[in-house]
Amino acid sequence: MNQTTLHKSIAIAGVGLHTGKEVNLSIKPADINTGYRFVRVDKENKPIVLADVNKVVSTNRGTKIEQGDVSISTIEHVLSALRGMEVDNAILEVDGPEMPIMDGSAQLFAQKIQEVGLVEQDAEREYLVIEEPVEFKDEETGSEYLALPADHFEATVMIDFNSPVLGQQYAHLYSLKDYESKIAPSRTFVFLHELEMLLDQNLIKGGDLDNAVVIVDRVMEHDELKKLANKLDKPNIDIVEEGVLNTTDLRFKNEPARHKLLDVVGDLALVGRPIKGRIVATKPGHTSNVRFASKLKKILKEQQRLRGKPKYDPDAPALKDTNGIMAMLPHRFPFLLVDKVIELSESHVVGVKNVTLNEFFFQGHFPGNPVFPGVLQIEALAQTGGILALSTVPDPENWDTYFLKIEHAKFKWKVVPGDTLILKMELLSPIRRGICHMYGTAYVGNRIASEGELIAQIVRRVVD
Repeated sequence: MNQTTLHKSIAIAGVGLHTGKEVNLSIKPADINTGYRFVRVDKENKPIVLADVNKVVSTNRGTKIEQGDVSISTIEHVLSALRGMEVDNAILEVDGPEMPIMDGSAQLFAQKIQEVGLVEQDAEREYLVIEEPVEFKDEETGSEYLALPADHFEATVMIDFNSPVLGQQYAHLYSLKDYESKIAPSRTFVFLHELEMLLDQNLIKGGDLDNAVVIVDRVMEHDELKKLANKLDKPNIDIVEEGVLNTTDLRFKNEPARHKLLDVVGDLALVGRPIKGRIVATKPGHTSNVRFASKLKKILKEQQRLRGKPKYDPDAPALKDTNGIMAMLPHRFPFLLVDKVIELSESHVVGVKNVTLNEFFFQGHFPGNPVFPGVLQIEALAQTGGILALSTVPDPENWDTYFLKIEHAKFKWKVVPGDTLILKMELLSPIRRGICHMYGTAYVGNRIASEGELIAQIVRRVVD
């Protein structure tokens, strides 16, 4: 699928949960690869705060991100709606330090997105693909996470607060197509003892029985209910359902578990890409969500780094075997460092080098600890690039390639006997006057062994 953005802007006004101040939010369409960006329009120069897990500075009663001296709090619900409704790119302009809490769910955000609709953009959507199980346990909070391979996003959440009132609960989202109806309406919840503490600390100034489900975890007398009503500026408060203090009915029997799933979707949006995989979370919270998101972000970066890694099938026939290579290159044993070519186009080439203990250089390079020299890895890349360059002339046997420059060479992984080097060379610019500007990457398995920028020239061989 391609990336998406909003068809038109959305305007929402509400109060911040903790500040209690009115805030205006505009969610606007954005260009491809923008992701989610918050803009503090109430600040000079309208500074931007990226919705990125590396920008998180607090997970106390919500997720807070900061860039420079500008911050945005309680971002998880709106991010959950954007990700849940499969919006890839959006600009969120806000005139305060906190997102509006609305009714404590993501329902209004999701409804507004549904109303304006989405626009498909001219760029393919990039995913974090869960290719193998990823486990994470937060020793501090006791939360546990498991990410499993799947062909789409789904999530399972299990909660257990060791409370006789709020027992173990379970929620599952099989597909994002169900997000708006089954997850978005679920409101945040708080235990009564937490509510009293927060009120006494002058927090949750925007908190209201209309934007949270209050779980009654202790017996309350009439006088206490009256006192709590005064704190919340309500005429009266009743226990309308066993264990739940509220003025509205639960929207789902397992609404707390569904809201925890809502939060997981929102916090994992900070990874920066939609996830293709199944997430299983046990006792999740904002702190552990963000820590898990950080682990997934590292996996995403690794996938992005290896996105160009060629697929090597040793059973597939080579485009050029050793004889074919020697027909093009002047190199011979012991200095021919490419065994076969498996891909060749006008702009790239992929070669293979099987490293064995019989290599001549192992006799003198770290005897007793055989390591393939980094400079020879670069030479192997250069020879592979030479095949690409010489494939552009009709008589490659009459031409040679010479280095002009090597830049930004990096050696990242030790190569030893038994390894198979996959050598990829890509043109950075068209070949002009025989000058070839290429970028080379040598892979061993899923690791980059070495890489660098190479400039060479093909020169017709002078025959006496």
